[in-house]
Amino acid sequence: MDSQTAAAYPRLSRAGLSGLLVSFGGSLSEPPNRAALAFRTAVEAQALDGVVETMASLASVFVRFEPAFLPHQQLEAALQELLATQDWLQAPLPAGRRFWRVPTVYGTDLAPQLAEAADAAGLSEAQAIDSLGAARVRVLTIGFAPGQPYLGSLGPEWDLPRQTELTPMVPRGALVQAIRQFVLFSNPAPTGWRHVGQTGLQLFQASSEQPFTLRPGDEMQFEPVSKTDFLKFCADDPQRCGAILSEVTE
Repeated sequence: MDSQTAAAYPRLSRAGLSGLLVSFGGSLSEPPNRAALAFRTAVEAQALDGVVETMASLASVFVRFEPAFLPHQQLEAALQELLATQDWLQAPLPAGRRFWRVPTVYGTDLAPQLAEAADAAGLSEAQAIDSLGAARVRVLTIGFAPGQPYLGSLGPEWDLPRQTELTPMVPRGALVQAIRQFVLFSNPAPTGWRHVGQTGLQLFQASSEQPFTLRPGDEMQFEPVSKTDFLKFCADDPQRCGAILSEVTE
């Protein structure tokens, strides 16, 4: 972000009758995403009467509130006061984030577009698996479908464009790649991103008290395993398929 662009942020704007949007940048990069995650946590900690929910996106925070109890001007003033407490682009990431190590099949018939993606990145399939499997990525935001994460950022070799045509359907647990990011599908869906890996981690459980498995700010590593081992993991543990959860250590 250049200095002229940075001067325009953070930006507070109204979003409909019951929403405020706090933006830290006009596009995704590390500092605005870090700021969004930290600021959302700070807003939640204030527990303002009338705030209904908050959500961090790639570079902003949405605050939904009940204007009958909390007028726009009052909430705007509270958020401006919070923004003034520090440089949020330099804020530490929130505590309590988790690290997921997820067994992943790259290529084979389960993830048939690995070779295409590797070629576009200028890598062999083996190099692509090493690169993608070693990447430790952050849940940048959750959206598009219930519990579905956007993850990044990957190395510059993975700054690949989306496909010009849609893949008609990928299964739940599909790991797809484009524009230096992963998306991990929570449900079967069409996509314009390349299907490079397959996991079995269940991301959305409607009947659960906490229906979303992941949280913005969580970190993930998609570790390569054979198809045989992957199928065994899923037979033994259908909800996680061998995924291991631990606390993030800085």
